[in-house]
Amino acid sequence: MMPPIVAPVINLKVILPELVMVITALVVLLFDLVLSKDKKSLLGYLSLLGLAISLIVSIGMWKEGISTYAFNMMIVVDRFTLLFNALFIVATLITILISINYIREEGINYGEYYTLILIAAVGMMLMAKANDLIIVFLGLETLSISIYVLVGFLRTNLKSNEASLKYFLLGAFSSAFLLYGMAFVYGATGSTKLPEIAKQVPYILSNPLLLAAVGFLIVGFGFKVALVPFHMWTPDVYEGAPTSITAFMSVGVKAAAFSAFLRVFLSSFLPLRPDWTMILWILAVLTMTLGNVIALSQDNIKRMLAYSSIAHAGYILVAMTAGGDLATTSIIFYLMAYTLMNLGAFAVVIVYGKKGEENILVSDYAGAGFKYPFLSVAMAIFMFSLAGIPPLAGFIGKFYIFSAAVKQGFIWLAIIGVLNSLVAVYYYLRVIVAMYMKEPVKEVGHLSFSIPMVVALLITTFFTLHMGILPSGYLNIAKKSIAMLVW
Repeated sequence: MMPPIVAPVINLKVILPELVMVITALVVLLFDLVLSKDKKSLLGYLSLLGLAISLIVSIGMWKEGISTYAFNMMIVVDRFTLLFNALFIVATLITILISINYIREEGINYGEYYTLILIAAVGMMLMAKANDLIIVFLGLETLSISIYVLVGFLRTNLKSNEASLKYFLLGAFSSAFLLYGMAFVYGATGSTKLPEIAKQVPYILSNPLLLAAVGFLIVGFGFKVALVPFHMWTPDVYEGAPTSITAFMSVGVKAAAFSAFLRVFLSSFLPLRPDWTMILWILAVLTMTLGNVIALSQDNIKRMLAYSSIAHAGYILVAMTAGGDLATTSIIFYLMAYTLMNLGAFAVVIVYGKKGEENILVSDYAGAGFKYPFLSVAMAIFMFSLAGIPPLAGFIGKFYIFSAAVKQGFIWLAIIGVLNSLVAVYYYLRVIVAMYMKEPVKEVGHLSFSIPMVVALLITTFFTLHMGILPSGYLNIAKKSIAMLVW
């Protein structure tokens, strides 16, 4: 007699924030069919409402303070997951705030824009929530496919088309590396679940299949976070994409990839740390150095911020190489700070540009300091913070990252990181010098400040200052987020 078939228990509560965002995305698509073109901006506000509800749900789950597994142990909800959930939601919320007026002026005010951003955010949340390599890949592809389309959303712009195609081809290539790595992990351990992999790894440390898997996974994640030498796509894609999407990619995709990178390597592959630590050490040095050195020669501010983004990935990798609770805490804090200051910088770039005349050269900012005081002060704060000048969020983030490296004995890595930060000061200060110490080279004209954009600038400016002046609360939240993790 055959045993009775037992239906699996499906706990939808663990994916409630994602469900809220998927429903919001579908409702946006539905309303897009009935709203006239001049009312499409309402879809942005509808998206903001869905994001606010999802954030409230995530905060409520954080307060419960328990780890929950669901869907046959493939998904885990703990404070690490929920903190990244909140980070992705805030990044998406600010992106939509800076997009509402921008996409209307660019003539791409379509409901699909908001839907794709929301679906991309769902992919990010799945990556942070993954307790199984299959879910990591599912989240990554959900994120990537949406971003491929968003990068090419300026359909009449050849640079946007080129950027989309380049990102699609190289993104698919990197996904193949990641998938091969996952397949090799399954071949070596017989499982794709992270806890099961962690149990098997100590007994097969010298297995060539496992070592190859680690290499492929580093390459796959390296593409997504733009580590050297897997960074080739970054400058062209950042320059060609709509500026609001460049902002979203620079923080969201990077944070999502690092959330999965951290969980996979610091939980499942911890016994292999001696093998991959030196690889990450080398990648961190190359990434910081190349990103900063090439950024020195960039006159296009979007390309400058692209190479800056590569360098910041290198700083985060310093902490990941060091390992330990302080390093993991500093990574999370740094991602929070970087999200706010980088989104703020791109928001200024959007305001300062306009359709047909983007004003994205550093020289275009000459004389802006006294003509647009609010905008220039905000930009100065973001540039100083990205450079790591106290008492701003970027300084605190770098301080804890390099402190973690020194604590774990990676003194030379910390020294190289500090020297790279000094190099970076030059190209960030170029923007401030242009704004306050140079005569205008051309007439920029009237700039339009929409209410959503002003709100986005106020949020990012306030928290960039607040996280630097009073960092203890944010560090405590970061510490609580890793308290239940096995490493």
